Amino acid sequence: MLRGVDAINLDGKGRFSIPTKYRAVLEDHCESKLVVTANRERFLVLYPLPLWEETECKLKKLPTLNKTAMRFKRFILGYASQCDLDGHGRVLLPEKLRTFAGLEKRIVLSSQIDRFEIWSEEAWEQSVDAWLEDDNLDELKEVASDLVI
Repeated sequence: MLRGVDAINLDGKGRFSIPTKYRAVLEDHCESKLVVTANRERFLVLYPLPLWEETECKLKKLPTLNKTAMRFKRFILGYASQCDLDGHGRVLLPEKLRTFAGLEKRIVLSSQIDRFEIWSEEAWEQSVDAWLEDDNLDELKEVASDLVI
């Protein structure tokens, strides 16, 4: 189970350190084997390999004659890259993905229970501000009716 938001430095080679609190979980769950890909909202998604393999199976089932499905599939799979933890608990993000998501010095690692989102710190802060200002509570009530937070 992955929880929390962490602001992290990205080094000059495009690496960042996975916070210590997650390393044992990742080692146990996926032997520190990870896959990163892009999201349409200009952030990255970091998957443990077993979860990514499940996602690939679902993507494989998308209809090949459906233009929208194929664009989505090309986008997700085209940007996908395996990026395992090194011996120091770091992940190297490919340059094409860093550029796509606008990642430079400071990034935010946002835990999403079974995967991570990787944002530029600036984009994360802007998005959080926008989410807090969004007053569409009816839609939230509909999709999260069982949650009490």
